[in-house]
Amino acid sequence: MLNYMRGEIYRILRKKNLYIYFGAFALGYILLVFIRSAGEFSEQNLLADAENLFVFLPAVIGGYLFTALYTDDLHSKNLTALIGCGMGKAKIVLSKLLLMALFGALLFGLVPLLMDAVYAMFGAPASAAVLKAVYIWALKSLLTMFAYAALSGIVVYGVQRATVAVVLYLLLALGIVSQLLGLLFSWDFVASIAPNLADHLMSGISVRIVFSLLGSGSGTSAWIEYAIYVAASAVLSVVAFHKKELEF
Repeated sequence: MLNYMRGEIYRILRKKNLYIYFGAFALGYILLVFIRSAGEFSEQNLLADAENLFVFLPAVIGGYLFTALYTDDLHSKNLTALIGCGMGKAKIVLSKLLLMALFGALLFGLVPLLMDAVYAMFGAPASAAVLKAVYIWALKSLLTMFAYAALSGIVVYGVQRATVAVVLYLLLALGIVSQLLGLLFSWDFVASIAPNLADHLMSGISVRIVFSLLGSGSGTSAWIEYAIYVAASAVLSVVAFHKKELEF
């Protein structure tokens, strides 16, 4: 399993489009800050940028990672080779989740530094308190990205259709599924039977975690729900993988 993960890390880091993609992202952010600032740069602008930018990063960053880590195997028929070499399906699922967490933590850890560097370049470096708040927003995006990847993994291993899996991930990451479910849960009939269901969607769970980190209440229940969400997705991925015949 460790050898497989090392091989995957090596494969991803050798992808030229990785550096082109995220280089374009960095350049685009610099241009966006310059255009939106109208010559005014401050810590508050940086914090506002973080609140707005990190809403889209589960799709922008997570979409690339999900495609590179999950769907490349479907296109190359690599899953068949892995199983043929004796690697268990549960280990494959766990390896992908660990790799998603590793690359996600690295990239989401670098984005706040990029933001701070851009504002420092324009004469408005972030204070420690503001940078901490930016990292909290980064953590929220990282958690949602990881959870949605775990959930979409069920489709990867159960359906083994790259396009379907990517579309599902993007619908989740862009908040479209959460919005539709939120509308459903707001209906009087549903709300009267099970109130506050929206708080238990991943969007609601991650917000509760952020508020707890900002000092507004305890986040214990939110962390527990998050762990159950990810663990259940991983288990269902393994079950779906075992039930689905590999395509050659």
